[in-house]
Amino acid sequence: MRVLVTGATGYVGSRLVPALLAEGHEVVATSRDVSALDRFAWSDDVERRWCDVEDTVSVHLAIRDVDAVIYLVHSMAAGEFLKRDREAAGYVADACEYAGVGRIVYLSGLVPPGPLSDHLRSRHEVEEILLHSVVPATVLRAAMVIGAGSTSFELMRRVSERLPLTPVPAWMQRDIQPVAVEDVVHLVLASLEGKARNRAYDVGGDEVLTYRELLERFASIAGLERPQVVLPFAPGFLVGEAVALLSGVPRSTVRALVLSLAHDMVCQEDDVRRELVPGHLFLSVDDAIARSLAGQTQATEATGDVQGQATSDPDWVGTTR
Repeated sequence: MRVLVTGATGYVGSRLVPALLAEGHEVVATSRDVSALDRFAWSDDVERRWCDVEDTVSVHLAIRDVDAVIYLVHSMAAGEFLKRDREAAGYVADACEYAGVGRIVYLSGLVPPGPLSDHLRSRHEVEEILLHSVVPATVLRAAMVIGAGSTSFELMRRVSERLPLTPVPAWMQRDIQPVAVEDVVHLVLASLEGKARNRAYDVGGDEVLTYRELLERFASIAGLERPQVVLPFAPGFLVGEAVALLSGVPRSTVRALVLSLAHDMVCQEDDVRRELVPGHLFLSVDDAIARSLAGQTQATEATGDVQGQATSDPDWVGTTR
């Protein structure tokens, strides 16, 4: 199959491309900066196309002569990112219809009950646009993705490593069902097999933990002594600012993720295990964390461990110890 990957230089995209190539797919990798593809070992094995998903002309020019489009673009920048994400999704849906694309695969986020943060609401709006388009769309809704280079994982790593105590805001005492990036890549590959499906699937590993339990599990596996302190009064925006300052990760990204921690991020159904990956064994939380802490594993190369780090990852990826 000839597969176009938007967001190929991002965290999941950079680890997905070598897996697609290993499965025998032809890959078209897009980026707003085509030269950025040079830093990946797989860059010479793909067709490169320039694409800015906020520009409808570039989207139509990029999406042509392909069987499937994997949509991995999601903005968490400051400003009107909800509007930009809606428009970009519309451009991609229209271009896929015009080009006769057979299917779209979109990596989204779990949709908990009740009011959503802007970050989660944006992802839900994008998936609704894709699901209501003419081209069938398989939407994979994931909570926290565990893996070195994942923004959520790196925030957990930096907060745990840099503070002698782990502060836990009272409003963050929620449940989460994390999933390893290895499993996410496997699910995306499975979405390209068989008949194209037009529906959303909740995606999570085998374990449901509280955020406190996840932080404890991380500290234990990382060999850290980190007593937890519950903060009864800690507004979300102040927590976001503090974590951004502490971690060095872009402020707007951190704020968006922190506000999402007020929700229970747990799968509401498990159809994906029966319909897409029957019999697949999901990586345990402990194994996912341990492999993610292994350091440089050439994660974006065909022979590397996708859970670990890659030389192409941003400077803020990795241990600070």
